[in-house]
Amino acid sequence: MSVSIAQRDAAALGGEGSILMRQRRDHARLDAMMRRYAAAHGPSRDLERLWQDIVQLVFSHAFAEETVLWPVLRRVAPDGESLTGRVEEEHQAINDLIAQVERSVDDPRRTAWIEEAFALIRQDIRDEEDELLPRLREAFDDRRLRRIGAAWEAVRATAPTHPHPGVPRRPPGNAVLGVPLSVFDRIRDAVPRISPTVRTAVTLTGAAVAAAVVALLVRAVRGRARQARGST
Repeated sequence: MSVSIAQRDAAALGGEGSILMRQRRDHARLDAMMRRYAAAHGPSRDLERLWQDIVQLVFSHAFAEETVLWPVLRRVAPDGESLTGRVEEEHQAINDLIAQVERSVDDPRRTAWIEEAFALIRQDIRDEEDELLPRLREAFDDRRLRRIGAAWEAVRATAPTHPHPGVPRRPPGNAVLGVPLSVFDRIRDAVPRISPTVRTAVTLTGAAVAAAVVALLVRAVRGRARQARGST
């Protein structure tokens, strides 16, 4: 039976630069931020900034997993397809919930939606640390785990940082659509502290831009696929 990476030290996980340690550090940081958010009282700019930090980490982290880690896991683990499929469903549910939160800053259900999103994120962390990531430890030596970690970090540094529910969960679709959306997200993140109302307006504009980009790229991909079929 696989041993959760939560129960193993850095040496057993391939060293500080391995993908397993990088994942565990992100998970611990997310958990600490969610606890801080839940313990806070009343709305404030600091609380909104903390929420945005959580959102940015959640989506850059998940995008890098879906682009780098889960394809590798599907290749090396007999049950990789079912394991990654379940986690992708969790990611989609988190995506949908947080998109709802970002669109509805004044909705009285916002707090309940955030609590539900936090519960899903914690479940996702448990599933990854207990079931998916140990499979990588079983499949690869320390050096390979560090190389995968470096690739994952590079993708995370340029990944989208906000929810885009219409983007596919798997390559190549997520990578193709994620690049332009990442540019928009990071421009939005660079805006100085703004009120939740203004941020919601920016978010809605971004959602419209994202939908247009996705539609255009999907049409382009389908067009190329039809041309390829026609030439064979």
